Amino acid sequence: MSWSNKLESTRQGLRNLNKSIPDTAQAFGALGKSVKQGGVLEFKHKEFVALGIAVAVRCDDCIGLHVEALIKAGASREEVSDVLAMSIQMGGGPAMMYAAKALTCFDELTAT
Repeated sequence: MSWSNKLESTRQGLRNLNKSIPDTAQAFGALGKSVKQGGVLEFKHKEFVALGIAVAVRCDDCIGLHVEALIKAGASREEVSDVLAMSIQMGGGPAMMYAAKALTCFDELTAT
């Protein structure tokens, strides 16, 4: 599986869903914008939290989107790895498997 292809597929699926439920999609988008722009934590730190949750709840699509956001926010491999370690501590063995996916995603998306 290519993470770049996975991200495109995720976005296409979201576009399709958004057309079917535009009011819900708009409200969810507004929530995301509010959460990411407000508060005292920097955007990158909020994305670290989101990645940790994505690993713990085992969401491949979420992992791809949040790893991509972290790369754009300037996160290093070491920072991402530290977050993944915490995710493993909180989520156990299954989180370890998804943490490995997240690091593979980071490595693939930063290789270019």
